Amino acid sequence: MKKWINYLPTLFVVLIVLSLFFYSSQGSTRTMNYTQFKEMAEDARFGDTNVSISTSIIHVDGVLQDGDSNIQYSVIIPNSEANLEWLEDTLTENGGEITVQDPNQSSIWITLLGNILPLVIIGVFFYIMFAKMGGGSSNKAFEFAKSKARVETNVKTRFRDVAGCEEEKEEVKEIIDYLRSPKKFTDMGAHIPKGILMVGPPGTGKTLLAKAVAGEANVPFFSISGSDFVEMFVGTGASRVRDMFKNAQKSAPCIVFIDEIDAVGRQRGAGMGGGNDEREQTLNQLLVEMDGMTDNIGIVVIAATNRPDVLDPALLRSGRFDRRVTVNLPDVKGRKEILEVHARNKKLASDVSLENLARRTPGFSGADLANVLNEGAILAVRNKETQITMTDLDEAIDRVMMGPAKKSKKYTEKDKMLVSYHEAGHAVIGLKLEDADMVQKVTIIPRGEAGGYNLMTPREEKYFHRKSEFIARITGLLGGRTAEEIVFGEVSAGAVNDIEQLTKIAKNMVRVYGMSSLGPIQYADPQGNVFLGRDYTQGSSYSDGVADEIDKEVRAIVDACHQQCRQILTENRDLLDLIAKNLFEHETLTNEEINNLMNYGSLEDPHAPKPEPQPEKTQPDVPPIPSKNAGVEQKDLDDALSELTKKKDV
Repeated sequence: MKKWINYLPTLFVVLIVLSLFFYSSQGSTRTMNYTQFKEMAEDARFGDTNVSISTSIIHVDGVLQDGDSNIQYSVIIPNSEANLEWLEDTLTENGGEITVQDPNQSSIWITLLGNILPLVIIGVFFYIMFAKMGGGSSNKAFEFAKSKARVETNVKTRFRDVAGCEEEKEEVKEIIDYLRSPKKFTDMGAHIPKGILMVGPPGTGKTLLAKAVAGEANVPFFSISGSDFVEMFVGTGASRVRDMFKNAQKSAPCIVFIDEIDAVGRQRGAGMGGGNDEREQTLNQLLVEMDGMTDNIGIVVIAATNRPDVLDPALLRSGRFDRRVTVNLPDVKGRKEILEVHARNKKLASDVSLENLARRTPGFSGADLANVLNEGAILAVRNKETQITMTDLDEAIDRVMMGPAKKSKKYTEKDKMLVSYHEAGHAVIGLKLEDADMVQKVTIIPRGEAGGYNLMTPREEKYFHRKSEFIARITGLLGGRTAEEIVFGEVSAGAVNDIEQLTKIAKNMVRVYGMSSLGPIQYADPQGNVFLGRDYTQGSSYSDGVADEIDKEVRAIVDACHQQCRQILTENRDLLDLIAKNLFEHETLTNEEINNLMNYGSLEDPHAPKPEPQPEKTQPDVPPIPSKNAGVEQKDLDDALSELTKKKDV
């Protein structure tokens, strides 16, 4: 139907053109009255004529010849016997034929075409105009309360496309078995979980894992965001929840995936910043629908969030979201597997090692790793390369972490030397302090808001950190500022980010981890995110005296680290100057070059085997071109010259 509506404007134009053509063709007919016709009939010669006789009039249409021209005429004559006889004699005088027509023969069609068709055309015209102006949008009012869930019936994603979360796959495998063959679960009396809550940082693959479950089970996948339920009008979200579950029941077995469920599932009655009548009604309807799902109905609800602390307790109880699957950031093995998945369609050079790349990207999520490979591919295209090299991927890591390099930004000589010593201070602490992070790369090229960049990675990835490791990390963060104090006798504002990080670590050591003289007492909520409706009015959990002691402990930790940092840099002043000098000259140093500076005092290892010199390409032996004196020695030339001289004297 919609296809025909698109052709209506064209049809309307065609009808107008035909009407104009019809009326223009009628315009060539000369209409005369009875008197004019009688005067012209005296001298004219008539051809074939059509006569239509009604009760009171006679309608005559025909062609007459007036001089050298033929005139098509139309005339109405009163109906009488005298006029009929006169017409018959006049029109047949020159051999013309008279055709008598029924006056009522075409009246119905004339009426339809003349009266109804214009109205139809006008109606269609106004319908099209209203549809173009948005009149058709009123139909959407009936769809306002319908679910906005997107349905995929043939999901292509499989477990092979999800890497770095093997334990999480094991947690959802029985969901796949249930969706494939639910009978063996019902025979055993088992009830499959109605809801699965996936919790984890952004970019760890929660949505991808849920889609892979649907792909492995080969069932429809309903996906919707929590914000799609909430509208300005109260009751709309609840209606959409009902409609979504109604559609899911028709497609069972299936999976319903709700992304960012914290947008609609926050704690009810949270007060300031948390109360919302529409959102709470939507949550209530979601709870009711999950309770109304009979056991083993074939619908599994999977939700994802990175804020489980703000969810309503009624949503998390057993019988609704029965199982929680935590999707953490991948370890080095998982990062390598993720890189292998995203490198399938990438043209990597032979020097690219995904294992080394995985070791250099601790704390990266799956989305970050995909972005690294994509940025590397973009850089390779930009540099007009045929393959992605390790240099491209090194630059891609820096771009993802700190932003693009600002090579056009120029330092003054004094500022460049200050930044060099600042970054060299971080590097020396990383080299000389046992528990400090390893230095992978140091550069003084500005990136983002930072004047320099020091890439440091843990020596090995751990789930639990010791107090000495936190102390070493704070000491490493103080390396840049302390180097400025030792060399220049003053400090700059370049260490603002370092100070922010070390202050957070020191406070957590005292308030959260109990790593101070205050003992194993937690004085703060370990959750870093604040829920305004719940935490804004919550008072402090300790007294003012304890707060003063916390401040003293934090300051004591930082002061001790600062003293240790100054001692290490003072003892290794020669290494500090050497790294800073090479940074000032070369702007970027790699891990290998820094180690060579520490061990050998130069950027290159003097003991490393040097590459064998390639033999020079020699030209093929070509015999010399003989000269005029070829084969004649100089002695012979001298003797010949002497003989000539003697002959001349004689």
